[in-house]
Amino acid sequence: MIKLGDVVTILDLHRQGLSIAAIARQLNVDRKTVRRRIAGGLEPPVYGPRAPRPTIIDPFKPYLGERVSAYPGLTAVRLWRELRDRGYHGSYSIVRDCVRELRPPHTTGFEIRFENPSRQASSGRFCAL
Repeated sequence: MIKLGDVVTILDLHRQGLSIAAIARQLNVDRKTVRRRIAGGLEPPVYGPRAPRPTIIDPFKPYLGERVSAYPGLTAVRLWRELRDRGYHGSYSIVRDCVRELRPPHTTGFEIRFENPSRQASSGRFCAL
């Protein structure tokens, strides 16, 4: 990553007449970086998030989403076998990770809290029903 101060230094050294290779050696950057910064002028470099790369499971995500929403108890092994029958050639761990993201959050039961100390359960302040 190159900072705005480095861009200013590159432009200043270029104005002084140093060659691109000399600037690259002095700042310990690649010659292509020096050329790109000279051509770009004083604009600060912009680094942003990269676009996500397509994965082997992307074509099967809608099917997995339908199956997991209809039957939340299905295991990832079962879904992996179903995907293999549909032409999936990837590994089980990819399916497991995808199912983990698609599965709805697990809901826990509810607890009743007794405010009156005489009604408390002997095991603690909470009583699960």
